[in-house]
Amino acid sequence: MARQDNRFDVIVAGAGYVGLAVAVGIAQARPTLSIAVVDAAPEGAWKRDTRCSAIAAAATRMLDQLGCWEDIVPNAQAMTEMIVTDSRTTDPVRPVFLTFDGEVAPGEPFAHMVANRDLTGALRRRAAESGIDLIEGVGVSGFENHGQHVSVHLADGVTIDTRLLVAADGVNSRLREMAGIRTVHWDYGQSGIVCTVGHERPHGGRAEEHFLPAGPFAILPLAPDDEGRNRSSIVWTERTPDAERLVAEDELVFEAELETRFGLKLGEIRVLDKPRAWPLGLTLARDFVRPRFALAGDAAHGIHPIAGQGLNLGFRDAAAIAEVVVEADRLGQDIGTIDVLERYQQWRRFDTLQMGATTDVLNRMFSNDFGPMRAARDLGLGLVERMPRLKDFFIRQASGLSQKAPRLLRGEAI
Repeated sequence: MARQDNRFDVIVAGAGYVGLAVAVGIAQARPTLSIAVVDAAPEGAWKRDTRCSAIAAAATRMLDQLGCWEDIVPNAQAMTEMIVTDSRTTDPVRPVFLTFDGEVAPGEPFAHMVANRDLTGALRRRAAESGIDLIEGVGVSGFENHGQHVSVHLADGVTIDTRLLVAADGVNSRLREMAGIRTVHWDYGQSGIVCTVGHERPHGGRAEEHFLPAGPFAILPLAPDDEGRNRSSIVWTERTPDAERLVAEDELVFEAELETRFGLKLGEIRVLDKPRAWPLGLTLARDFVRPRFALAGDAAHGIHPIAGQGLNLGFRDAAAIAEVVVEADRLGQDIGTIDVLERYQQWRRFDTLQMGATTDVLNRMFSNDFGPMRAARDLGLGLVERMPRLKDFFIRQASGLSQKAPRLLRGEAI
C-alpha cells in the first residue's frame, strides 16, 4: 500500500482464508469500494503452513465464483466416501456403523481436502488482481470509532481510516477484546494433534472418523505429494496431558501409538511432518457486530473439530458479510452503520450457535467409554445408516448447501 492512501471503505484485520475471502468477495462485486487487508504475520509466513483443511461443497462453489478454485483443484483431493466407527483402541475389529457416499450432486463431491498454502495462495493472488491493498507484518494496535468512520492504528505508528472494520484475526482476537465484545468459552480438556501420514496403499478418497474414548480420530485423504507418496491428514483428539506427551515423544514411539489407532489397512505408515497439538474449546462471541465493526471466522466462533466445520463456518461468515455490504452499497446505504451490520448478525448468529451446540453435544456424547451411552449412540448411528433420506440431509448440511445460504455459497454472483 502507498502509505499516503490512508482512507479505505473496508479494512479487514487478518489475512487468513476468511479475511481474504471477505475482501475478495466485496471487491469482486463492488470494485468501486477501496479495501485493505492488514495482517500481523510476517510476510511469507503463510507459505510455511503445512496443514490441510476440509473444504465443503458450498465453499468450493464460493471459491469457484471468486475465481480461485481453478488454481486449487489440481492439488485437491475429493472425498469419495466417509465411514464412521465407534470403538476402543484395544478392540480387534472396528465395526462400521455409518457410511456416506461422497457426492451431493453427480460429479460434485461433498468435500475436498486442500492444502492451506494452496487455499491462501489462490485467495492472495485473486486479492492482488482485485486491487486490494495488503499490509503485512504489522498488526492493529487499536482503533477509535468517530461516528462517520473508524481510525485504525497500526503497530508501526501509521493510522488509516475506514467506514467498516472487519476483524478476522482468529479465536484469540485482540480486536474483539478492544471492541468490548464478550464471549462464552469453556475448555474441553482435550487437544487436537495434527500431522500428515504417508502409507503404502492408496486411500481411494475415503475419509474415516473413528470415535474413541478420548475423542475422535479422523483420517482425511490427501492427494499424492510431488514424490507420488500416498498421504492422509490426521486430526487426532486426546486428553491434553496425553496429547502433550505424545507430540513430545520420540518419533518411533509416536508412530507406534498412531498405528494402534490408524491400523494397517493401508500398509506401513510413516509420519511425514512434525506433529503439533493445540487445545480445544468452545468460544462464541456474544455479539458479532458493533457500529462500523464486525467479527468473522474464528474471531466470532471457535468450535470443536469433531464435525470438520470450523473453516466452512468461517466461509459462511465471509459470504454473508460480503453480500450484506455489497447490497447495502448498491442501495446507497452507509455500509458501516449498525442497521446494515445487524443484517449480517441476524443471518449468522443462529447458525453459529446451532453448530457450536451440535459439536459440543457430539463431543460429549462420543468422547467417553460409558457403557449405556455407547449402546445408545451406536443404536442411533445404526438407525441413521438405515434411513437414506436422513443421511442425505446430514450430507447436505455438512456440505453447507441450503436455500438460506448466501449467494456465493450457492455458486451465484452477489
